[in-house]
Amino acid sequence: MNKEELKEKYGKKRVPHEWRKTDWFTTLVVTFFGSGMSPKAPGTMGSLAAAVVAYPMALVILLLSDPSWSRTTEWSIPCFSFYWDGFFIEPFFINAALFVFFAAIPFVKKAMKDTGTEDPGWIVIDEVCGIFMALAFVPLEFIIAQPWILAVAFGLFRFFDILKPLGIHKMEKLPGAWGVMADDLLGGLYAGIVIAIGFIIAIK
Repeated sequence: MNKEELKEKYGKKRVPHEWRKTDWFTTLVVTFFGSGMSPKAPGTMGSLAAAVVAYPMALVILLLSDPSWSRTTEWSIPCFSFYWDGFFIEPFFINAALFVFFAAIPFVKKAMKDTGTEDPGWIVIDEVCGIFMALAFVPLEFIIAQPWILAVAFGLFRFFDILKPLGIHKMEKLPGAWGVMADDLLGGLYAGIVIAIGFIIAIK
């Protein structure tokens, strides 16, 4: 056999990018604007993209809810947030996480059906959902003033997303797109709880 014949018979065959089998809008959604197309660590790239996007989202919502914030150095909690004895819940990111969760289900379902795959790595909209849930326990002002908290949320979420402890792995067994999304939502919740505990310890 010549070189080309050997390559054809024994070489690693290149598989066309699976996402090309579905429509462009579905691809845009499930890969979170292409971040999931990274050839290496697509889940990490999707999570990173979500953490980066969270900053301007927090800034816009904070300015819309409390325009005076940009003209003062005082740290205050917006009126629509919940705060009690160090425990903080930011409804904006909870709503964002839940919106992404339910809105993404039909797109994830379609993407897997069109491509004949089950939870492929390039579907990263579930990581976006998890990052937003983790940030639901962080004050918007803190995200803007101390953006390193985004790295903390990112790291904690990836820890829970990769190791899948405390029942997260069981969420993957839910049917179809629900399983794809649910484990990351729960991972984000666990990451957020750890952040909340950190805030309580720091305040005490």
